[in-house]
Amino acid sequence: MMTKTIMIFALAMTGLWSCSMGQSNVQKENPYYSKTDTTKLKVTDKEWKEILPPFLYAVAREEVTERAFTGQFWDKDTKGTYYCAVCGNKLFLSEAKFESDCGWPSFFETVRKNSVIYKEDNSHGMKRIEVECGRCDSHLGHIFDDGPPPTHKRFCMNSVSLDFEPFGVASK
Repeated sequence: MMTKTIMIFALAMTGLWSCSMGQSNVQKENPYYSKTDTTKLKVTDKEWKEILPPFLYAVAREEVTERAFTGQFWDKDTKGTYYCAVCGNKLFLSEAKFESDCGWPSFFETVRKNSVIYKEDNSHGMKRIEVECGRCDSHLGHIFDDGPPPTHKRFCMNSVSLDFEPFGVASK
């Protein structure tokens, strides 16, 4: 626990907390990254740690949360598709994104029913539902029941866990 706290503090102090970790570099170095393959992955945390940038690993595999209003996508309104930054799984379309003023990118629905999986999260003295990538089981954020119609859901995601591709750009 102390090591995780020190790591979070160090990342925050060095400015890595709020900057993009270069997801495009992750795509080149990560043999599991694919925007078309939907095969369920079975990769150990040890292997992910060798592949992923430190802050992406901390959020995706250790469930660290980036600070509100610091991620690259919380206020982005460009039209396009959001993917898992770890494996490339298609998650959300910009049409499902909305301004929630919570400080993290928020969506009211996923692209496909199995894009994400849900887990009970009772950490930090709260009862929440964690959202993980349906392909690689990486932590994305949490889901709440205070979103807009038609779903009334708010997928509150960490920007660092997301990769974005504007419409009109070919997927690889």
